[in-house]
Amino acid sequence: MAAPMTRKEVLQALSGLFMGMFVAILAATIVSNALPVIIPEIGGSQSVYTWVVTAELLAMTATVPLWGKLADLFSQKLLLQASFGLFVVGSLLAGFSQDTTMLIVARALQGMGAGGLTALVQIVMAAMIPPRELGRYAGFFGAIFAVATVGGPLIGGVIVDTDWLGWRFCFLLGVPFTLLAMVLVQRTLKLPAVPRRAVAIDWWGALLITSGVSLLLVWITFAGDRYDWLSTETALMLGGTVLLLGLAVLVESKVADPVIPLDIFRSRTVSLAVLASALVGVAMFGGTVFLAQYLQVSLGYSPTESGLLTLPLVGGLLVSSTVAGAMITRTGRWKGWLVGGAVLMTIGFGLFSTLDAQTSPWVLGLFMVVLGAGVGALMQNLVLAAQNDVPAHELGAATSVVSFFRSLGGTIGVSVLGALLATRVADDLSVLGTAEGAGQAATPDMSLLPAPVRELVQNAYADATAELFLIATPLAALAVVVVSFIREKALKTTSGAQRLAEEQGTAGMPLH
Repeated sequence: MAAPMTRKEVLQALSGLFMGMFVAILAATIVSNALPVIIPEIGGSQSVYTWVVTAELLAMTATVPLWGKLADLFSQKLLLQASFGLFVVGSLLAGFSQDTTMLIVARALQGMGAGGLTALVQIVMAAMIPPRELGRYAGFFGAIFAVATVGGPLIGGVIVDTDWLGWRFCFLLGVPFTLLAMVLVQRTLKLPAVPRRAVAIDWWGALLITSGVSLLLVWITFAGDRYDWLSTETALMLGGTVLLLGLAVLVESKVADPVIPLDIFRSRTVSLAVLASALVGVAMFGGTVFLAQYLQVSLGYSPTESGLLTLPLVGGLLVSSTVAGAMITRTGRWKGWLVGGAVLMTIGFGLFSTLDAQTSPWVLGLFMVVLGAGVGALMQNLVLAAQNDVPAHELGAATSVVSFFRSLGGTIGVSVLGALLATRVADDLSVLGTAEGAGQAATPDMSLLPAPVRELVQNAYADATAELFLIATPLAALAVVVVSFIREKALKTTSGAQRLAEEQGTAGMPLH
């Protein structure tokens, strides 16, 4: 059997993995406060504004399962370096973009690289570290994911507000850190060589899954904006999505090496973790997006100030994910953290449903700590539960499927809740007969509105945001029910690499 890595070797390898992961997640959120500056400078329209965000998110979400399957077949270290490389190329192209087409293509390349890192970092961690020890390191991963997600808008706001940097630095910032991560991974990551075997790449499955998911996300992104939710376009896109994904299931059930092995869903733990992860995605992404808008529109804070005010959310996530991981490693018990995290997430959503335009920042901070603590205790430990329940040769598929549905849930949550918010604001302001255009999806420029109108808009956005959290509260409560049905199993004490060597009879193969 291959000797387990020492803690020093694990920490050295994780330094590069976590650095790359942080930069990749940051890329998805750092542009949110920069786009109002970027798009006019390169001659873009409102539709381009949407696609600069959507292209990266589509590419990341759709490719996560593909990277996960490749990790079960080929060298995970080589795939990591390929993900880093795609991300660097996309970042450089975005930073030097001269027109909107170049920027959108660059963002798609960034998304493909980020999709690889999202799946592969967790897969490599499971290969290096036994599940019993993984909780401690998974807590760090969850904290990094949370800080990058919530901190991105703050960093982007600071960059665009700094004259000698400019918006291009939002994309170029991550390049040197990604290159350093590549060097660290090459020098410190030692995994057993993957035995050479004949494999048939499931190209049809990959194409159908990617096409089906992309069509679904495109529909969600534009429904309620370019066309009605109930419309011919909706019928065609939903019909096409069902057809493509139905064909994908048929293909996956017949090929020898499917992108997503359907038999992993025979595991109750994996199936429930997937469902719960999608619900966590709504909380993680939807909560942060609409909180930032609420802080800027309803409470009148600047982009940089609103970023600073979300630090309690980051703190709650950071502390809870780290403490939960350490306690799981110490005790070997993990289900209580899943249930407790889901309960806190539900309470957090319920508290946020009481928001109004006069809510104190101190009260908001308390709400954020509760929500952050819940998501932090729940998010990464769902991956741990799934990884502990599957054979070593399916670690990649199980990890990427859970991550994929978290990202998909976040995308759907942001799009649907955003459409509901825009509709509610527009309805409120139309009844009041004020502020033409203020209820549209784009955030209004509050400085241009007269004081009486500004107060009406602030109240409209506050009421709409509170309603969104009220709608999301039952979804969070559903996560409590879902994780309650997950059966707790003792965490394995051997790493994924050691278990794979046992399964394939290749113990003692050299590291690479």
